[in-house]
Amino acid sequence: MAQLIDGKAISAAVRKRIAEEIQSLQEEQGITPGLAVILVGEDSASEVYVKNKGKACEEVGIDFELYRLSASATQQELEETIGSLNDREDIDGILLQLPLPSHLDANQFVGLIRPDKDVDAFHPENIGHIMRGDFVFLPCTPAGIMELLRASGIDPAGQRCVVIGRSDIVGKPTAMQLLHADATVTICHSKTQNLAEVCREADILVSAVGQAGLITGDMVRPGAVVIDVGMNRNEEGKLCGDVDFASVEPVASYITPVPGGVGPMTVAMLLQNTLEAAKRHSGITG
Repeated sequence: MAQLIDGKAISAAVRKRIAEEIQSLQEEQGITPGLAVILVGEDSASEVYVKNKGKACEEVGIDFELYRLSASATQQELEETIGSLNDREDIDGILLQLPLPSHLDANQFVGLIRPDKDVDAFHPENIGHIMRGDFVFLPCTPAGIMELLRASGIDPAGQRCVVIGRSDIVGKPTAMQLLHADATVTICHSKTQNLAEVCREADILVSAVGQAGLITGDMVRPGAVVIDVGMNRNEEGKLCGDVDFASVEPVASYITPVPGGVGPMTVAMLLQNTLEAAKRHSGITG
């Protein structure tokens, strides 16, 4: 049976380290990181995510500010909100909660956030640094995946990695990080032929497509590491991932559960990015 990669425990360890570092910064240099989140509209899932981010910030000592705009907010209103936060010295990180209402172009507004405050790492400049490998921030979910592997003693170097999903938020940056870690990486997507055959070649298999039960035990090489990024609801309404856990667990060597795997790491890495931004704004690097 596969060993569970406990995202809750690893996330708790990351948060503890962040809280201790923030306390030291406050005591020794009077530095308190600040994060601003912009929420446009009343998407129920976004409300939950933002609430969790605010609670996590409070726990580690990050000042948290929430800016709410109505679902009918204009382009000018959102531009002005982002511009004012860009100018504030006490705000180290800015996060634009997605999705936005359909009349607003997310890519346009993400590009207005100062790259040094872009703690989601979605700005084109930060994406370029991720491609080159000289990045400061990583998107939070890919960063969480890499931390799960590191904390579990799993080294991607020399391994064959298969990433299912090519989104700008998870699939592509995860593939780039595995490549920077000296893995050989294949990206699969909706047009990939013989998906099961490709998956069986993987030493490390990452699924991030949002399709419940996509990955079954016969698609996994014995002893492979399986990272499940999917967040879905099955026919009974129960939260589940992309991986059919029951059939894959006996085959894999390591596996992330859903919930309790990758999910808790996403917020933890947002806190890490905000801390890193605050340190750099204060002239502290490394």
